[in-house]
Amino acid sequence: MAALKIGDKAPEINAKDQNGILISLKDFIGKKVIVYFYPKDDTPGCTAEACNLRDNYEQLIGKGFKIIGISADDEKKHQKFSDKYNLPFPLIPDTEKNIINAYGVWGPKKFMGRTFDGINRTTFVVSEDGKIEKIFSKVDTKNHTQQIFEEYK
Repeated sequence: MAALKIGDKAPEINAKDQNGILISLKDFIGKKVIVYFYPKDDTPGCTAEACNLRDNYEQLIGKGFKIIGISADDEKKHQKFSDKYNLPFPLIPDTEKNIINAYGVWGPKKFMGRTFDGINRTTFVVSEDGKIEKIFSKVDTKNHTQQIFEEYK
């Protein structure tokens, strides 16, 4: 699949979150949706990113955003991660990587001198009409909300 770009229709999300609640992107038409992909629950960078979004959640909601987190971890790991850090937004387990592949975030990564396939940390902002409005491929995990707000002054 070709990489998504600004203006493309966002691939559908239709999956259960960590609480077993069905989350569908089409339910958010009329709202901006932050769809963030992250490598793994309860790792330093992923925790920093999730907690940054959590700590700024009210501001994000106040500016009309909804948030959905997605990784390849299973529902049980998402539930534990969400409970541990009191995350107020849904985390979708994509163990089959259907959504991950649809958004084109699975691919080669480098870590500590070795190359392997995994989720490339990426955030998409989906517009009110379901199109990709912004793409953050260089996510600052500790200041991600500020990155988003810089684009939406």
